[in-house]
Amino acid sequence: MDVYNLTTITEFILIGLSDLPEVRYPLFVIFAAIYQITLLGNGAILLAIGTEKKLRTPMYYFLANLSLLDIFCPSATVPKMLQNLLSEKQSISFVGCALQLFFLVALAGTEVFLLSVMAYDRYVAICFPLRYTLIMTKWLCVQLTAGTWAAGFLNSLLHTVFTFRLSFCKSNRVNQYYCDIPPVVALSCSSTYVAEMLVLVVGGVLGISAFLITGISYIYIISTILKIRSAEGKRKAFSTCASHLLVVCLFYGTTIFTYIRPSSSHHSPARDRLISMLYGVITPMLNPIIYSLRNTEVKGALRKVLCHKTCFTK
Repeated sequence: MDVYNLTTITEFILIGLSDLPEVRYPLFVIFAAIYQITLLGNGAILLAIGTEKKLRTPMYYFLANLSLLDIFCPSATVPKMLQNLLSEKQSISFVGCALQLFFLVALAGTEVFLLSVMAYDRYVAICFPLRYTLIMTKWLCVQLTAGTWAAGFLNSLLHTVFTFRLSFCKSNRVNQYYCDIPPVVALSCSSTYVAEMLVLVVGGVLGISAFLITGISYIYIISTILKIRSAEGKRKAFSTCASHLLVVCLFYGTTIFTYIRPSSSHHSPARDRLISMLYGVITPMLNPIIYSLRNTEVKGALRKVLCHKTCFTK
């Protein structure tokens, strides 16, 4: 469906996997299951942190925020994607598309900033253990967390405004299963220079800054751990940041693979979109698994919650 000059677009068509109809129903089952596991896993982390007093520390305060993001971020795209997998009409309203893009970019941006804050927290804990409680005060943690959410949402507001002030008269077919900046901007029939430069400059500066903070923090952390003489001391120090390091590698690895890799010439665009779908929903599902498997305190708190519920039902 093409919409030409003088016609205002009131809705977009999310192509998704419309050219792979044979996998629609199996994908619905797979993604519905992944989404449920994501909600349950991150909800369990939040419940464990909220009920266990030993977990009322800066590290777990930031982890609770990460779990919230891992609930909200897929919730911005997956319900609509599941609806479209079962529906013949794969449309989304103009306002709905703008809201979806806004929340997706805001939550993803907030997660980038939060991961850098979590890396700084681990840097202080390992490099300055005696001063940790003096540096990472409750007030500083609140300020850092509020700053990450504010930066993510303000950054997204800027991109959303400059994306949807463009004129759309070429087509209304979004080459993705959700509304994202590149496929929406590609539909514009007016100059996209400002919108594209904002992504490159503002997004680049903020993203690279967060990445550098995370990377430099871990350079200092690894350097400090290597200076510890005892093997047991090294193991204990590394165990405090191993889960976060895995989550950082997973997040940046999947982001680079999804957005920076070239489209494969051997696969159809639908298969590239399928890879994007998988990486977009799998990362939020794996984060609570990583923290619950590698962190003894989280595992202990989850056991207490499950035992309490089991005893209560009996």
